[in-house]
Amino acid sequence: MTVFKTSMRNFFAHKGRMALSAIAVLLSVAFVTGTLVFTDTTNATFDQLFASTSPDVSVKSKNAGGSQNSGQTGRIETVPGARIADLKKVKGVKSVVGDISTETVTVVDKNNDDIGPSSGAPTVATNWDATEFLSVDVTSGHEPRGPTEVMLDADTAENKKLKIGDELRLIAVPGEFRAKIVGLTAFKVTNPGATIVYTDTDTAQRKLLGRPDVYTSFALTAQPGVSNDQLKKDVVAAIGDGFKVQTKAEVTEEGKDDIGSFLDIMKYAMLGFAGIAVLVGIFLIVNTFSMLVAQRTREIGLMRAIGSSRKQVNRTVLIEALLLGVIGSVLGILGGVGLAVGLMKLMGNMGLNISTDQLTVKPATPIVGLAIGIVVTLISAYIPARRAGKISPMAALRDAGTPADAKAGRIRAVVGLLLTAAGTVALVVAAKADKATEGSMFLGLGVVLTLIGFIVIGPLLAGLVVRVLAAVILRIFGPVGRMAERNALRNPRRTGATGAALMIGLALVACLSVVGSSMVASASEELDKSVGADFIIQSDGGKPITSEIEKAVAGAKGLDHVSDFKDIRDAKITTPDGKTTTDNLAASDPTLADDLRTPAVDGSLADAYGKDAISLPEGFAKDHKAKKGDTVTVAFKGGRTAKLKVAVITSDDTSLNKGAKYLNITTVERYVPADKVPADLMMLAAAKDGQEKEAYASLKAQLDRYPQVKVRDQTDYKKMMKDQIGQLLNLVYGLLALAIIVAVLGVVNTLALSVVERTREIGLMRAIGLSRRQMRRMIRLESVVIALFGALLGLGLGMGWGATAQKLLALEGLKTLEIPWPTIITVFIGSAVVGLVAALLPAFRAGRMNVLNAIATE
Repeated sequence: MTVFKTSMRNFFAHKGRMALSAIAVLLSVAFVTGTLVFTDTTNATFDQLFASTSPDVSVKSKNAGGSQNSGQTGRIETVPGARIADLKKVKGVKSVVGDISTETVTVVDKNNDDIGPSSGAPTVATNWDATEFLSVDVTSGHEPRGPTEVMLDADTAENKKLKIGDELRLIAVPGEFRAKIVGLTAFKVTNPGATIVYTDTDTAQRKLLGRPDVYTSFALTAQPGVSNDQLKKDVVAAIGDGFKVQTKAEVTEEGKDDIGSFLDIMKYAMLGFAGIAVLVGIFLIVNTFSMLVAQRTREIGLMRAIGSSRKQVNRTVLIEALLLGVIGSVLGILGGVGLAVGLMKLMGNMGLNISTDQLTVKPATPIVGLAIGIVVTLISAYIPARRAGKISPMAALRDAGTPADAKAGRIRAVVGLLLTAAGTVALVVAAKADKATEGSMFLGLGVVLTLIGFIVIGPLLAGLVVRVLAAVILRIFGPVGRMAERNALRNPRRTGATGAALMIGLALVACLSVVGSSMVASASEELDKSVGADFIIQSDGGKPITSEIEKAVAGAKGLDHVSDFKDIRDAKITTPDGKTTTDNLAASDPTLADDLRTPAVDGSLADAYGKDAISLPEGFAKDHKAKKGDTVTVAFKGGRTAKLKVAVITSDDTSLNKGAKYLNITTVERYVPADKVPADLMMLAAAKDGQEKEAYASLKAQLDRYPQVKVRDQTDYKKMMKDQIGQLLNLVYGLLALAIIVAVLGVVNTLALSVVERTREIGLMRAIGLSRRQMRRMIRLESVVIALFGALLGLGLGMGWGATAQKLLALEGLKTLEIPWPTIITVFIGSAVVGLVAALLPAFRAGRMNVLNAIATE
């Protein structure tokens, strides 16, 4: 009980000093619990949505749901309407409804703006029938009753400022048509962000599918007392296995799997960044308790002198850590729920609507948060606690601080050097790897070992790097600068740990910056080298290029030629070695050989566009013992089987369409029915000599009425790639900012505790003539040099990681290494600013100290 009382007294006596460490625990736990609450709530929302929109049993085409049914191909798998009569006769069926749903539609308003979501969610056009009442209510107006009427979901209407009576233009694969909004609907659960447009069934068949009396699926309702599983068995027995028959539970599970893969990536990525923040927080907590123990040396020595054992002293520090962990974790759990709500609001602004009414906090979530916060804090405090237990009673008679262990310092230096050397060797092996998969393993090992090595060797590096930084930066400030240097070097272990916390976040920033810049530079170089076309025409939203768009492109002035490019999916290829693989084929016009300068190891790409010819990539051909002149058997999905001659072996030494298998569109059309041939994935166009500007302007004008399609010249395309990678990096930087914030708190805490530790010294310096302004400057300069020490280590380490990663990317064709010096320099200068900001409060406190009181401090 005495140990507990002592711990409580010490904890609340130093509550101000504990606050920053508690914030580190709070932030780390909040990020973990917020991620778990957000993903659990999102899963619960989609579970309810799928359950409410799924019939008892659904019947679709056997190919439905596969990649061939994607929006980009324009292919829509259907089932014949005549099957409704057969299904109604099945035992246990109460009703059968034909459903039509497609994501290949673009809907534009009177201003020719696409009203679809920009979040990546789809625009869905569907027929209105009785099953829709399972998931939505008609909030105003009425259902569509003819080809000129549609209903729209209320969320889209509100976001796009649309109302009943407004006219929309629907651009579908069979053609386009206009219709007025006659009603609005609202989801009973939540609209996850999609745009939903409803037409009547006849219009959906003719205008959306282009064929009468077909549907995309049938929705079956079971009679009372008949289970869904039993109904499924009866349906399969009645219509055979040529269809995809699923129960409500199976449809729901399939939908959960589709959205779950995306959510899992997001979840684990966010937890990864939370882990980085936890790691950085460990340094802050270790520093806090190390300094608190050092400042209480005499107190601990007196405790030992009056009979306290090592275990009791150790336990005192650990109980303080436990209190810190519990308080920080509880606040972090509450903060995590708030963070999850904030994420939902943010996602709502981006178009993914997740209602806070479905907020899901599973029992395991707060348990995980408490466990992480408490365990991390106790582990962090263990070394300072153990060090406190070693303080002898004689330390009460002399202010010796915690015992220095020179032998331990030497062992630490040796271990750190060995780890760093091993990590460096692993990075070198990764850079020289022949395969990216093998090299990535060594890259990961090298990153971990060099990071740990730099952390362990931090005190040794602090002595070297701080002296160099001081010679360049601090010496110009005269005696104040020299004192700041000595303060930073006074405790290399503390300086090393504080700098290491900042190093981790900045190392990741530098690494990702190098990788991102190298990817953009490599792709731009590859574009210049390999793409001969002047313009690339494609949809950013995954919509197919319809025949109307093809006609509009053909009508542009100043064009020399246009090459159609189709993605033929899920073709089964049987190679000379007797093996069969399922892969996608790149079908295009022969002019693509001019538009895409693909290197070949045997033959020329133009040879792939002969009759019944195909190209194979170098690696694929080697793996399957195929060579130029051999014959491969290709079974086209939805079509016939063809014997195709290998006319060319293309090189793998490219990043553009690496591994593609090219053939002529006419070859595909010979073996695949016209209604099964997918729409264009993209189009490439070349202008006549000297007419590039005219052709560009003409293409823009021709495609103005199709907002889903973008025309880009090579400059535009490079900018798009740079923007996409930049957006991804900005997102990552935003998440890494959490770790950097915790590291900044570490600098603040180190300086604040250092000021308390040096109270008497500060009083003496003030007494012999150091002004308040000079005192504040000394603290700020000390903070800046610590921050720059961490920045130098982090940026150097990160650039090494990034350069190694680029060597692996080079194996995939991205061969250009580019160091983003503006970003690196900005981060370095920003670190100095961070150091200045972190020193504001400690410097202010040091400057405000009463000189006599400070000198009198024990």
